[in-house]
Amino acid sequence: MPDLTQFALYFAAAFLLAITPGPGIFYVAARTLAGGRAEGIASSFGTALGGMVHVLAGSLGVSAIVLASAELFTALKLIGAAYLVWLGFRTFQAARREAKTMLEDGKATPAVGAGRAFREGVLVEALNPKTAAFFLAFIPQFVDLGAGHVALQFMVLGFVSVTLNTLADVVVAFAASRIREGAVGRSGMIRRLREASGGAMIALGIGLAIAKRPA
Repeated sequence: MPDLTQFALYFAAAFLLAITPGPGIFYVAARTLAGGRAEGIASSFGTALGGMVHVLAGSLGVSAIVLASAELFTALKLIGAAYLVWLGFRTFQAARREAKTMLEDGKATPAVGAGRAFREGVLVEALNPKTAAFFLAFIPQFVDLGAGHVALQFMVLGFVSVTLNTLADVVVAFAASRIREGAVGRSGMIRRLREASGGAMIALGIGLAIAKRPA
């Protein structure tokens, strides 16, 4: 493993990257605004598992193979982008159909439920080749080749990064849920929040679709 100084540098860099707003944070915020805190937290853990898929693949060299192939990268990118756009479109439609549906306690009805939000979070992150590119570009800089067990080092450092990202996503889920709770009782506000979250997912999908393969 890297020495303590090297690991401290990695931890600081990973922490700064985790709290920097990016597609993952915006996706979790959108999911929370659409379905509430439970869905936001579930999607956070879903994207965490999807991120670990890339960490495992990267440690085994699979991600490098995908990124080296323009065809494979494009196929994975377009599948992930189409999935995000589909989720956004479905959320946008549901916003208009269910904006006035409330539970007896006055809280908004969850959009899809925590279980589905978790599964969708896994797919959204696992189908994002930009995540693979990030891990392959970032983590190797902190791997100590002289210490051996390179794949294990990659996995441990990747796990640290995913954990920090997940903690940041959970904080965002709590913050976004406060905004959503402030709109309870105002069906028009809830509808606009869910429409905006659907639009955000569509925008993320379009952004992924036009992403270029790393050199």
